[in-house]
Amino acid sequence: METMSTITDFDYQLAFSRNIGWLTKIEQAILKSKRIAIAGMGGVGGNHLLTLTRLGIGAFHIADFDIFEPANFNRQAGASISHLGRSKVEVLAETARDINPELEIKIFPEGVHPHNLSDFFTGVDLYVDGLDFFAFDARRTVFAYCAKEGIPAVTAAPLGMGAALLNFLPGKMTFEEYFQLEGQSEDEQIIRFLLGLSPRMLQSSYLVDPTAVKLAKHIGPSTPMACELCAGVAATEALKILLNRGPVKSAPWGLQFDAYRNKMATTWRPGGNRNPLQKLALTIARKQFMSVKNSDEPTEKPPQTIPEQILEAARWAPSGDNTQPWRFEIIDDKHIVIHGHDTRDWCVYDLEGRASQLAIGALLESIAIAASQFGLAADFQLRPDRPDTHPIIDVFLRQDKNLRPDPLFPYLPLRSVNRRPFKTRPLTAKEKKALEQSVGAHYQILWLEGWQKRMQAAKLMFDNAKLRLTMPEAYEVHKQVIEWNARFSEDKIPDQAVGLDPLTLKLMRWAMQSWKRIEFMNRWLAGTLAPRMQLDLLPGIFCAAHFAIVADEQPEAIEDYFHAGRALQRFWLTATSLGLQLQPEMTPVIFSGYVQKKLHFTDCEAVQSGAERLAKGFSKLYGDTASIVFAGRIGQAHHPFSRSIRLPLSTLTRK
Repeated sequence: METMSTITDFDYQLAFSRNIGWLTKIEQAILKSKRIAIAGMGGVGGNHLLTLTRLGIGAFHIADFDIFEPANFNRQAGASISHLGRSKVEVLAETARDINPELEIKIFPEGVHPHNLSDFFTGVDLYVDGLDFFAFDARRTVFAYCAKEGIPAVTAAPLGMGAALLNFLPGKMTFEEYFQLEGQSEDEQIIRFLLGLSPRMLQSSYLVDPTAVKLAKHIGPSTPMACELCAGVAATEALKILLNRGPVKSAPWGLQFDAYRNKMATTWRPGGNRNPLQKLALTIARKQFMSVKNSDEPTEKPPQTIPEQILEAARWAPSGDNTQPWRFEIIDDKHIVIHGHDTRDWCVYDLEGRASQLAIGALLESIAIAASQFGLAADFQLRPDRPDTHPIIDVFLRQDKNLRPDPLFPYLPLRSVNRRPFKTRPLTAKEKKALEQSVGAHYQILWLEGWQKRMQAAKLMFDNAKLRLTMPEAYEVHKQVIEWNARFSEDKIPDQAVGLDPLTLKLMRWAMQSWKRIEFMNRWLAGTLAPRMQLDLLPGIFCAAHFAIVADEQPEAIEDYFHAGRALQRFWLTATSLGLQLQPEMTPVIFSGYVQKKLHFTDCEAVQSGAERLAKGFSKLYGDTASIVFAGRIGQAHHPFSRSIRLPLSTLTRK
């Protein structure tokens, strides 16, 4: 424990004169006389200290036993290259004294413990919580001491891109009475603390990568915006409490503001976590928590070698129904082997393996893009005498001093399918030009724009969906590729990404238990109508445009489809870089292909004849369909809430 004091040529009144107006000069003088204790100098604690210092608070007690590390850089005040390995309390004390050299700062570099609480809180007017989210024992001890000694306490938690606030004031509901943590397991404490902080859970809807939550390791995602917002909210409450000015609501009242969602919620939970409404929410949260907990396995070993880092990025390439028809073999630092396969033996949508070949082509382009980040060019060689069903491609990496990192690289993991309606804003000339240039010299983009063309395309997709939903062969595919009760799926399509409303999704899950149920729904309950409306007609209308990627020459060989897949991937990544969303519309291409080649693909005569009518309508709308390698719709929309992710690299790599 150490007291730091240095007096320099400093004018307190001048330094904080811009506070006057929102504060009176007398109030500013009162704040100078106040002492605040802050435990924790991490994500929020350091920001609390600096914000309150700029408010003009005159004295602090700050505690933290930790040092600065690279993982702190995204959010913690004081985290920088020059401070790596240094004590957080020492760095933050120095920074605060650079703002106000008259500050009285007492540092507690061993953190807060029962044996130093009396010293930590001596003369303190207010406690502001900056402890790590998972520091339950320390937090309970500190708040219990505050309640015993009549010290007001403020906690502001950074959640997503917002802040949740609770005040615990003398004589009011205590921390333990509100959260009810005593005697609970750590898992239960996590649930109770999180839900107690944010009963409305405004932040839960936009967590895009749940794999970043590592509960077993006490790791969770964070943002600098949330930490800054916490500092502003907590400092405002501190001002009102210390000056006895303005309304201050104490627990069980709470406040959550979420900047991402532009929402603020004031919550009231009498009894805290004993409240009946809160108990119901806790029951639901426990189920959600266990799904995260069960996937909270030890983090996969980060990719070490350059080939591993290239494949880690490239594995996000698109594939039909997230089948990922590839496995990798790393020979050495300059040689990777791709073992491909197609799904034609069980997937009716993989006509002659072409969909899988397009996907492998997209993978090749992804590898080339990722390799460019290391100044490496990727050369691909298809091994001869291999069946098209199981192609093998050798990837040779070579140094190229003239190669620049491909700007599409950051968008490899962001590119995704969005099955929801888009905005109808037309594509700009600049956007269309970028997309048309992205596919290269041997491909053209055919656009269907405007209300009339979008309606025609939507009607075509609506009719096409009836075939898809009444064909037994398609049912067998759908049964395999959907993962139920999932927001994300490593090797399938999560049901929440399908694009249906909750009620229709429940009916769909019930019907998918057997083909007899599907037939019953289709015959007696107009079973295809709701999904066709939601998945095809409305999205087909609500978009910027429908499009087709057309090859200059009709593709024939497997290499042609690899090349087309590379063009497709650049188109899709370019769209992502422009803030546009995309949904494939490949079943008309596939069914028309079956009809053109006179291939038998279903035992249902009604579906076969319907496919022939569909092929005519598709040709009428798009022209020469034989050279179309990909079709879809495009437009501006929010990033999808649910999506397919990918198998880990360790699973995809052969040993």
